[in-house]
Amino acid sequence: MAEEKKRGFKVPHVFTLLMLIILVCALLSYVVPAGVYDRVEDPTTGRMVVDPNSFHAVEKTPVSLMTLFSALNGGMEQAAGIIFFIFVVGASIATLSASGAMEAGIMALARALKGKEILVIPVMTTIIFIMAVVIGTTEEMIPLIPFFIALSLACGFDSLVGQAMVSLACAGGFACSILNPFNVGVAQGIAQLPAFSGSGFRLAMAVVYLGVTLFMLMRYASKVKKNPELSAMYEEDKLREAVDASNAPEFNTQKKLSMLAFLVTVGVMIFGVIKYGWYFHEISAIFLIMSVVIAIINKMGFDGYGKAMANGMQDIATGALVVGVATGILWILTQGNILDSILHAAASVLTKLPSQVTAVGMYIFQCLMNYLIPSGSGQAGVTMPILAPLADLTGVTRQTAVIAFQLGDGISNAITPTSGPLMAMLGLAKIPWSKWAKFAIKFILVQYLVGLVFVIVAQAIQLGPF
Repeated sequence: MAEEKKRGFKVPHVFTLLMLIILVCALLSYVVPAGVYDRVEDPTTGRMVVDPNSFHAVEKTPVSLMTLFSALNGGMEQAAGIIFFIFVVGASIATLSASGAMEAGIMALARALKGKEILVIPVMTTIIFIMAVVIGTTEEMIPLIPFFIALSLACGFDSLVGQAMVSLACAGGFACSILNPFNVGVAQGIAQLPAFSGSGFRLAMAVVYLGVTLFMLMRYASKVKKNPELSAMYEEDKLREAVDASNAPEFNTQKKLSMLAFLVTVGVMIFGVIKYGWYFHEISAIFLIMSVVIAIINKMGFDGYGKAMANGMQDIATGALVVGVATGILWILTQGNILDSILHAAASVLTKLPSQVTAVGMYIFQCLMNYLIPSGSGQAGVTMPILAPLADLTGVTRQTAVIAFQLGDGISNAITPTSGPLMAMLGLAKIPWSKWAKFAIKFILVQYLVGLVFVIVAQAIQLGPF
């Protein structure tokens, strides 16, 4: 009996959690009136967006039992691109791990930083944060998770710190993005604001967010380094390979060439994303090429290469498939025709509030919407055509409405189980979502509070287009 009491409440497996959310959304289709907005092509961005004046009721389409249990298939089909991207990249990274090059390289770096390991956190986190601020880097960082986990462990931290250096940086950078074409670019285009205007205010946001995140993360890392048992991942991290530098393989020429192939691949990826707008297909292709090169360098042979790829896909399977399960939530809301109804109801409430309160309401609304639509451009296309004219009616500046959007759109990306990139990263990191959520929630709550302050300030100073 004492043992049962000690266990207490346990967060269900992420598959179970997401399926419960799908069930709740299906039940809402019986309660929430069905309605839709018409979609039109935005002349500025060329994207399909809602027509804010077109909301109309439609015949109720409550989700049937068959449709409910089709949600996983629907979500998998809708998220097929990112799911297969994760499988290919995960398998390709597995060849690098199988070569022992990453293990040896990480340990060599850890030995070089001995006594100064804490510097890894501000340097690496800042680099990724800047990339997210400028170009909205998120999915592109998925392949680097094994590197950051191994580096964190080699420095005496835990796997949560390795995950945080990527996830918190990407989410924070997305929330404070200045030149990101996927959220700010789309949102400002829809709101008819000058492209990437208000950059000074966003820069101040970025500096504060990064400073707060680094302070909290370095403080946690220092505690774990002194007492590893404080980590929720202590038992799991003990079982990981390549934590002890004394057991690391020699960082010989063969392994250096393998790591060089990896670094060149990352460089080509960044160049391709910025210069040519590469996405899933192109990034998958260059990582697959990398895997072949590494297999040749390390003389793996056909059989060894095939086994490494298969093991990589097996290890990443849960993380990849959970992306499709999460997408099933949006699929169910669409099937029940209640997503637009929820959006219309929220907009109707916001019109009745004072401007300062409306700005805060927009922020809260966007924060909540991101759990249903964890896509920057997708959320912008659905919400901004409604909130931009709503801002005019309530005395909120359109720039403030965009600030509320991007903060609400970005912060929760580091914790929501409906975020495909996050779940893929956790799958590669082999960190249960429940343990990650318990770790990350304090960062998210502080960031939400900081975001609230910035929204209030933006409206108070009547932040304009320039």
